[in-house]
Amino acid sequence: MSNEHTPEFDLVVRHGHILTMNAARAAFPDGFLGIKDGRITAVEDDRECLRYQTAHEIDATGCAVLPGMINAHTHLAMTLFRGMADDVALEEFVSRLTTEEANVLTPDTVRRGAASAAAESMLAGTAAALDMYWFSEATVAASADYGLRVVSGPTFANFANPDPRSFAETLRDAEEQLAGFPAGDPAAPALMPHSTYALTRKQLEEVAGLARRHGCRVHVHAGESKREVAEVRRLHGATPIQVLDQTGLLGPKTVIAHAVELDDGDIETLAATRTSVAHCPWSNLKLACGVAPVGELLEAGVTVALGTDGAVSSNGLDVWSAVKLVATLHKGVSGDPALITAEQAIDMATVHGARALGLAGELGTLEVGKRATLQVVDLSRPHFEGCRDVWSALAYSARPSDVRDVIVDGVQRVSSGALVGK
Repeated sequence: MSNEHTPEFDLVVRHGHILTMNAARAAFPDGFLGIKDGRITAVEDDRECLRYQTAHEIDATGCAVLPGMINAHTHLAMTLFRGMADDVALEEFVSRLTTEEANVLTPDTVRRGAASAAAESMLAGTAAALDMYWFSEATVAASADYGLRVVSGPTFANFANPDPRSFAETLRDAEEQLAGFPAGDPAAPALMPHSTYALTRKQLEEVAGLARRHGCRVHVHAGESKREVAEVRRLHGATPIQVLDQTGLLGPKTVIAHAVELDDGDIETLAATRTSVAHCPWSNLKLACGVAPVGELLEAGVTVALGTDGAVSSNGLDVWSAVKLVATLHKGVSGDPALITAEQAIDMATVHGARALGLAGELGTLEVGKRATLQVVDLSRPHFEGCRDVWSALAYSARPSDVRDVIVDGVQRVSSGALVGK
């Protein structure tokens, strides 16, 4: 065969039901996806690809092929504390956790906890995460060993924590770190002001100024519970969203975690500033914080992605179960069975997640030119029997154990349900 007429690929995935998740919602029930140099170079019907050369081929017959999941809010290394604060309210949860963190966390322990979390995430089809935790460099390095792409950076908080640096020292170090990246570089660290109750207005303004100077992303907890909102009103005389807006922290590069307690004005502000929300339904329910107004946020045009939170508050890093929950919980709360469809729920875990993390140009859809980051989900298991629709099968029946293969940047990280090379 002549190379001039025969395309060459490093890896191809054939015969799976490919869901590109692109704007046109193109899908190929018997699809062909070609990968070269870590990027997707072909996505089409398999019948069109009669001649090609490849080093490796994956037969995805009976499987769905879709983008890797994106965990839009988590604390990966909290795997170290799983099960230590169950069946308690948020305030007791925070008290127990911060005490343990101060005693246990070091760069080495964070590295160990993050490695375990990265393995758990990869096996469940999650390829990227927005992580807020202490010693972020350790988390990023440990996760990279497993192929998990982590957006993270320094956390700012006034309460007792394992980081010995003061706020001013952390801010100075963050400035030096960001200076090593071009402005707006998606690979640059993000800034993580913990919350509006953990920092003063002046401190929040200083973090916002640093973010503006370097065009970096910001991630912050806000509106997680009624008691938090009451405390922030006492401290700052406004809601958490109002405080973030007043201090310059909202905008298209900001992701708000939780956003359970919002008033109509808060939702309008999030929409107007194009701020994204990371919805963490399992954590919010387990801590009895309530249910975020996801329907209203989506209707207002807010990007809503899905997060697991840490393995202490949700006990797992399973984005698949968050997909099923978001597609069912809000139906029950609203009384509208069509509020969030199966397809929309998967959208939140892929397309919206990539948009929230600033990675929409690279991840979240399967399109030519994007990074070859995807998962192959085995639909031949008994619990899929009789399912007439692939979106329904994935949103309502899929489990992490159904993830057969995971490819990140063209490299196979999971094969037949096992980590490759681990």
